[in-house]
This record gives sequence, C-alpha cells and structure tokens, in this order.
Amino acid sequence: MIRDVQNIPLVAHVDDRGYLIEIVRATDAHLPKFGQVYLVGNFAKGTVRAFHKHLEMWDLFFISHGAAKFVLVDDRPESPTYRETNVFVVSSRNPSLIVVPPGVFHGWMSLEDDTQMISTATEVYRRGNPDEVRVPPDTFGDHWTVKGR
Repeated sequence: MIRDVQNIPLVAHVDDRGYLIEIVRATDAHLPKFGQVYLVGNFAKGTVRAFHKHLEMWDLFFISHGAAKFVLVDDRPESPTYRETNVFVVSSRNPSLIVVPPGVFHGWMSLEDDTQMISTATEVYRRGNPDEVRVPPDTFGDHWTVKGR
C-alpha cells in the first residue's frame, strides 16, 4: 500500500427504512483539514478521469452510486513507496473511503453507467490557480482496460 493512502471500509447502518453511511467526520484523523465537498458524476461506463496530483491538498473519495476503479501512483521521491501503484475497485454496494495524500497521482474510471462520487478535499478549489499537476491517462501504462480473469 502506498504510504499515507487508505482504503477505509464504511459501515451501512440498515433498518426497515433504508440505510445510512457515515462518510467522513470532522474528528476523523484522516481528515487533517476541511476545504470543500463536491459531487462528480460520469454518465457512461468506461469514462476515465485521470491523472492528476496535488501539492498541498488531500482528497477523500466515496462512490455513492455505481462502481469505479481507482488507480493511484506515488510520485513523492522521499516516500518509501515512490512509484508504487495501488488499484482499488469501489462501489456503492461495498462502501469504502479512499484517502489520497498530496503528491500521489490519482484517477478513476466508472465501471457502471451513472456512477457518482462524493469527494471531500482539504482545500478550497482555486479556479485561477488550481493545486494540480495533470498528466495523460496512459502515463503509467494501461490500467483502464477491464481484463477477463
């Protein structure tokens, strides 16, 4: 596992009315600071949004509808996991929170139509000067093809 990356299983509290999933709390150690929350939706299965990293910001990702494949690559030269890759498949049926520290390239692909992700960030997005370094989706090889097993 890439240093500082977490894949935290979440619990669905279910009763006869439905369910409730706590995604993140202000007291969680993996949320060092709160910046903003936003919703991202992909209309079609196979839509890729990748890759970028942040220099300061932490991201916390939760799939609220559908399923997604996340690919993370450690780009911190001082990290013991430098250049290590992690792949996570996350869905609304198996809820978890993916925590991505600064300096780790990350991207995701929807595995189902109408996949929705709730993202919590430790910084507010700066439109004029965003905290991001972008590279093409194939920079780290082909992680996006779903392979038969």
